[in-house]
Amino acid sequence: MLNGHNFMVPLDRDSEEPIYRQLIRHIRAQIEGGNLLPGTRLPASRDLARQLNISRISVVNAYAELRAEGYLSAHAGRGTFVAGDRDGNAAPQTTNANQVQVHHSAPEIPVAPDRSLREMLRLARRPGVINFSHGAPPVEFMPVGLLKDAINTVLDRDGSKALSYEAAEGYLPLRASVRDYVSAFGIRCTADQVLITGGTQQALDLVVQALVSEGDTLVTENPSYLGMLDIARTRRVQIHGVPMDEDGIRLDMLENYVLDNRPRLIYVMPTFHNPTGTVMPLHRRRQLINLAQEYNIPILEDGVYNEFRFEGESLPPLKALDETGIVIHASGFTKSLLPGMRIGYVIASRPHYERLVRVKQAADISTPGLNQRAIHLMLERGVLAQQLERNNRELRRRRDAALAAAARYLPPGARWNTPQGGLYLWVELPRTGPTASELYVTAIQMGVAYAIGNVFFTNGSGSYRLRINYAAQPPAEIEEGMKRLGRAWRELACDYADISKEPLL
Repeated sequence: MLNGHNFMVPLDRDSEEPIYRQLIRHIRAQIEGGNLLPGTRLPASRDLARQLNISRISVVNAYAELRAEGYLSAHAGRGTFVAGDRDGNAAPQTTNANQVQVHHSAPEIPVAPDRSLREMLRLARRPGVINFSHGAPPVEFMPVGLLKDAINTVLDRDGSKALSYEAAEGYLPLRASVRDYVSAFGIRCTADQVLITGGTQQALDLVVQALVSEGDTLVTENPSYLGMLDIARTRRVQIHGVPMDEDGIRLDMLENYVLDNRPRLIYVMPTFHNPTGTVMPLHRRRQLINLAQEYNIPILEDGVYNEFRFEGESLPPLKALDETGIVIHASGFTKSLLPGMRIGYVIASRPHYERLVRVKQAADISTPGLNQRAIHLMLERGVLAQQLERNNRELRRRRDAALAAAARYLPPGARWNTPQGGLYLWVELPRTGPTASELYVTAIQMGVAYAIGNVFFTNGSGSYRLRINYAAQPPAEIEEGMKRLGRAWRELACDYADISKEPLL
């Protein structure tokens, strides 16, 4: 009850937007619109949860975030109240205080999933937060001095040519260096099959634009790389997720889907899959290629984590096993060398290559020539090989610290993989406590952030999953961050036990 009236909030229980985020959005809108005036007391979290038939954890998280944003204030023993106007002005007096009520209204346009994600990333950037949500190695891994020297050398050597447009296909010496570089992995190609792109993300986007029309379907693992899910939404492409097992995408389920639907593209990350860290074994790689050839469906292979291995046997990329040109290989130097330089590449056979070049020309004419020439020089000087060796030693140290801290601080019943490479620990929380979304705001308040697992799923599942980027922090910060995460879970789990028989939405 709120001043004698029911406090009604229209919730869409089928939306991809978490319940607590919907609650935040609706309460914030009512405050900003003047329907909830400064000093108005809100229902207790337990009462509102019971009234809306939702988990109390969702209400606790919503109230906590609104307090952090300055919309609400809490007073021990008295309750939670609407704060004064955040700019110090009186709130609009559009409604009598004795008639305040949040009404059911026409359905609102759902918040896009990427908006909720941006909100989470914003929270993760708060001062003092140990941030495990990143998707890249830390800045201290980057060879800034070597890059500075390479850029100066290129400018001295090439002058204004380094600042001119390059061919859409890319700077030819760099394409040749990429050809030589990937030959070490068993990929056989010519420089004329290499297209330089603005990072691996653009490489993936170009392939989708070139091969998949609006309304067509591409198939991927479930869960999958968030960037590919965003590309599919942006390009209005249908995306279907096929479940994974410990060896990667389930080929039996993939074939059943292909028989009935004939998708235009199969996207996979066979080595150190993001977010799970899974490595597809050699026999399944061969089987996947055979399946794609049988049904004539191109495979887009994301190889951006191939070289982040610090134990176990190296496996050939799908492209190295491809004898018919069915595999398109995308990778780059954004994770392994210099993310901000945005240099990626696609290796494709004709006629796919010609189509990719045309799309690239329409997208941005060419990738910046200075960046291409600097990366080429660094490759020729052996900087990448040295950097990878150094990085992988440190990544293993951080991986081991994350595994030890997870065992020490995460709740009993939590499960995770032991990755042989890559950047991520894929954690499943016990179902006796909060979901990853419900835990997030409390974790932020405790000073730790992670990537919520359900954003990686095509169908919104994975509620109890979260991704930890152990590469992002040194061991001491990993230890402290895991400690904070475990403390946040235990704090919410106490309340959770009291309401475990209520519907959790």
